[in-house]
Amino acid sequence: MSAPETKAEDAGSKDGVALLKVEGLSKTFHGKAGDVKAVDDVSFEAEKGEVVVIVGPSGSGKTTLLYLIGSLERADEGRILVSGEDICAPGADLIAYRRKRVGFVFQFFNLVTALTALENVALPMDISAAPSKVQGKKAAELLERMGIDGRLQRTRANRLSGGEKQRVAIARALANDPEIILADEPTGNLDSATGRTVVDILVRLAREDGRCVLIVTHDESILEVADRAFHMADGKLGARAKE
Repeated sequence: MSAPETKAEDAGSKDGVALLKVEGLSKTFHGKAGDVKAVDDVSFEAEKGEVVVIVGPSGSGKTTLLYLIGSLERADEGRILVSGEDICAPGADLIAYRRKRVGFVFQFFNLVTALTALENVALPMDISAAPSKVQGKKAAELLERMGIDGRLQRTRANRLSGGEKQRVAIARALANDPEIILADEPTGNLDSATGRTVVDILVRLAREDGRCVLIVTHDESILEVADRAFHMADGKLGARAKE
């Protein structure tokens, strides 16, 4: 994996407001076996151009944290500020937030298997009512950037390899030009060589595009690309020094 080219202390928004600021975030799930506090008073910041890595075992709460930031789950307590705007506040336009400001990359890709790679990437643009000509052109350009071109663009998702599927998924996450990329175990379903390629792509999205990339993973080796690194256990987030 490529080493970081920037440091956390060098990144930052020009107006002094962090791109992403999480304050006192908590989430408890209630079940027959009892309550589980999946996220427990979590706070951290992240800036444009940064790669933030959160490592932790299965069940540590890291995926729930990612889903809260992406507004796929609602927090019980705390705030999530994006460029100073609290997406947890009553009346926040969460549909617009999910469509325009965040892009998701999932461990199991979550592609529509009956659609081609090109159609999968165009789908978020279609949902956002982008013109059809724009959809096709931009989808092709994003796939080419991910190394998916020619015949592969017209191949159904269920016929692609794991690495190809994840690159299509990253292209799809970029379809509406989000500021924040949320990657949930992006290498968890890939072999080590393909996983390194995927991580390098995510790092380039931060370094070259200035996006904020947040990766949650159990893979400690991904820490080497992080500008900010954290460990998560039992719902709590702690700063982690990189070796």
